[in-house]
Amino acid sequence: MSTAALNVRPRHAFSAESGSSRRPTGVKLSSTGRLSGTAGGIGMMIIGHLGRETMRLVNHMALLSAYTVDLLSYLVRRPKVGRSLVRRIALEQIYFTAVQALWTLIPVALIIGSAFIVQFTKLSGQYELGNIVVLLIVRESGPAITALLIILRSATAVTIETSYMKIFHEIDALEMSGMDPVWIICVPRLIGITSAILGLFIIFDIIAIIGGYAVVWMFSYLPIGGFLHQIAKAVTLTEIAVGLIKAGCFGIIITVISTYYGLNVEKKITEIPIATSIAAVEGFFFCLIANILISALFYL
Repeated sequence: MSTAALNVRPRHAFSAESGSSRRPTGVKLSSTGRLSGTAGGIGMMIIGHLGRETMRLVNHMALLSAYTVDLLSYLVRRPKVGRSLVRRIALEQIYFTAVQALWTLIPVALIIGSAFIVQFTKLSGQYELGNIVVLLIVRESGPAITALLIILRSATAVTIETSYMKIFHEIDALEMSGMDPVWIICVPRLIGITSAILGLFIIFDIIAIIGGYAVVWMFSYLPIGGFLHQIAKAVTLTEIAVGLIKAGCFGIIITVISTYYGLNVEKKITEIPIATSIAAVEGFFFCLIANILISALFYL
């Protein structure tokens, strides 16, 4: 380094010759100026952080969208390799997600259905109780609660399973044997979870309405005469179709997010709990967003 470079000093450095500090041109050292400069720096930091988070969110949504399109395209292409294996895994997923979950779903549906009927019976003088129950259970609560149960019970298991397959190189073994991991691992889960949530949604609605009515009828003296007739009049094809559309979308969202995080785990077992918790929270969040959008599309 040259001698000239060593002698370069900042304009506002302490001057030993004068014994005082030289003030840069146009810079005020008042407390107001220091505070305004600090506030401006904090504001720029906040704006920069928001910008980085926005870009990260946009990139994440783009990756999820591309993965969703790729996963759904397998249902159209249907590769010939491993079809029997895909069918067997899909049936096992349906059994695990739907059949084994009935012992959890039925009590939850009875509790929620009876609670709704008891709470809203007092409004039956102003509104028909059947319309209120259909609005709350068939249209809104049924799909959301079914999705939550599937996330807590099955989506977390799928994320953990695929994460371990990634870490222990089972996915690499599938690729080396000439099989597509997405076709063998993810598509059966998509078919199984989506089919299961469609069936569980119907069962939840029936148990919540009929079972809730039976519980209230046996253990209380609430005036709910003509309730089943009101339900039959309130349930329309639109209500059923909207509920099935929501359940199908929830199945796709849950499968996409759970398998996405499972396949993107790095080579550390300690990352599996983190990926599982993020997938569960994010899956339920996107299910709620889809629920709101579908309801707004059909009823606003």
